[in-house]
Amino acid sequence: MAHVSVQQADFDVGGEIEALKEGRTDAGAFVSFTGTVRDMDGNLKSLTLEHYPGMTETELARIAGEAERRWPLLGCRIIHRFGTLAPGDNIVLVITASAHRRAAFEAAEFLMDFLKTRAPFWKKEATAAGDAWVDAKTDDDDALEKWQS
Repeated sequence: MAHVSVQQADFDVGGEIEALKEGRTDAGAFVSFTGTVRDMDGNLKSLTLEHYPGMTETELARIAGEAERRWPLLGCRIIHRFGTLAPGDNIVLVITASAHRRAAFEAAEFLMDFLKTRAPFWKKEATAAGDAWVDAKTDDDDALEKWQS
């Protein structure tokens, strides 16, 4: 049921939502989250995302399956980009569909909390001061903790 894609190419948010909605009359809620490259202090030149092909798709499919087991989802899409991206570029898209909004919202939040902490991607920022790998944030780990029960 879940559609997972790890790709270099950008995605069309509206087109992806419409593709998930196509032919569905049983879903009353479609929740989407789009993550973009942010430049909070005006110094970011680019963000490079690396991953292990095959392993990444398998892990994203596994966590999508976990979301489908926890919530009554009627559809799920995860698209995550890799490669070198500029500030403002799309990085990730998560769309969940369910008969009711609560399940769609919670599943989307669960998926994003997982993607921020456990998805096998590595990020390197390029700034005027040089390149640096991005460390995991404890806030992201704390957000994932609530789903462990």
